[in-house]
Amino acid sequence: MRAAVLTGPGALSVVSVPEPACGPGEVLVRMRGTGLCGSDLAVYAGRRPAPYLPWILGHEGTGRVEAVGAGVGGLRAGQDVVVEPDYCCLACADCLAGRTSACAGRAAVGLTVPGLLSEYVVAPAEFVWRVPAGLPPEDLVCVEPATVARAALRRSGISPGQSCLVTGAGSQGLLLCRALVEHGATVFVQEPNPARLDRARALGATPLPPDGNGVPYFFETSGAPGVAEQGLRRLARQGTAVLIGMNTAPLGVSPRDVVAGQLRIVGSMIYDHPGDFAGTIAALGSGTRPRLGAVVSDRYPLDDVRAAFEAAAGAPGKVWIDLS
Repeated sequence: MRAAVLTGPGALSVVSVPEPACGPGEVLVRMRGTGLCGSDLAVYAGRRPAPYLPWILGHEGTGRVEAVGAGVGGLRAGQDVVVEPDYCCLACADCLAGRTSACAGRAAVGLTVPGLLSEYVVAPAEFVWRVPAGLPPEDLVCVEPATVARAALRRSGISPGQSCLVTGAGSQGLLLCRALVEHGATVFVQEPNPARLDRARALGATPLPPDGNGVPYFFETSGAPGVAEQGLRRLARQGTAVLIGMNTAPLGVSPRDVVAGQLRIVGSMIYDHPGDFAGTIAALGSGTRPRLGAVVSDRYPLDDVRAAFEAAAGAPGKVWIDLS
């Protein structure tokens, strides 16, 4: 089979690799599409070292069941599926308490275990989700990042009718804007890329006016240094900040400001299994809501995977690789 293999920073090519075998409790998936996100770009550029080289990237994937191993129920060949790419242990104290995002033994596909940018992948059956038949791959490659967005919304506690600020309108920020608008929130957005800002507007968000201080909720998705501090300064007293984007710079806010403002700062790490993913899958069946693929801007064939990675950082929406 063919796979996109990283051999060094910025060195990515399509090569032949052995097809994986499907063991007990596992599912063999013929991949149809894989989305790209910021963590993929960090590994590609060498800012986040791969565990070893050569390395298969990618974690936002959809495909069709090719075969199932012994003991797998509820899945069969020919079904459309998406992969939940964070394999928690399901046995530690955090997992048993429902906090699987904090699982110390969690395997992150494309980051700590080989990724999904290949024609076939094997995944544990617990993390392979059947989806409604006939949905376009543009929707399905967005399921995983949409679940990240929905988990952040859940953890924030925001109610319909309340207002919020979203900083960053990359694919994660766009999916969050979409989820918040569907939730009934008034969504203000800050994004320096005009094309991304236009796409956020199309999803129902509004650019924040220069004097737009005093929002009760703030969501930071860009991960750019200094942006979280800017958003915190726009929070109303007793406001909530939800940090999704990551960087390694110290957060420049004083305890005095947090205490005096009675602020709540929430770090939202991926999602919790199985509830968050199950909620996104259930929402896919609603024909009254905008499709997740509304955030998609570019599709590349597998042979052009390197061009896709080069374009993704500045693309006006989600970039995905067509493996069909």
